[in-house]
Amino acid sequence: VQLQASGGGLVQAGGSLRLSCAASGLTFSNYAMGWSRQAPGRDREFIAGIIKGGGSTNYADAVKGRFTISRDNAKNLVYLQMNSLKPEDTAAYYCHADSDWADYWGEGTQVTVSS
Repeated sequence: VQLQASGGGLVQAGGSLRLSCAASGLTFSNYAMGWSRQAPGRDREFIAGIIKGGGSTNYADAVKGRFTISRDNAKNLVYLQMNSLKPEDTAAYYCHADSDWADYWGEGTQVTVSS
C-alpha cells in the first residue's frame, strides 16, 4: 500500500493550498480517508476525514470552515483544500486510509505559512 501526498509548500498567511494524496495497492473505496498534521514539538493531530462513499466529512475545530476534504474514488485520490491559511497551520501533513482491519499512512508533505 502506498499513499503519496503532494501539494505542500510555502504560502503567505491568508493564502490557499490544495493537497492531494494518491493511493495505490488497496481497494480505495473500502477505506475512509483522512488528513492529519504534525507541527514541530507537537503531537500529530487529526484534522479532516471523509467516509468511504464521500457523503460525510468531519473536521477538527481548528480548521472547520477553512479546510475541505474531498475524494475521487474513480482516481484513488483524496484532496485537502486549505483556505485562509494561518501561521499556526504550519506542519507536516499526512494522509491516511482507515478501516476496521487496517490503517495506512503516507509520507508527509510540508506546509509552511508565513506571517
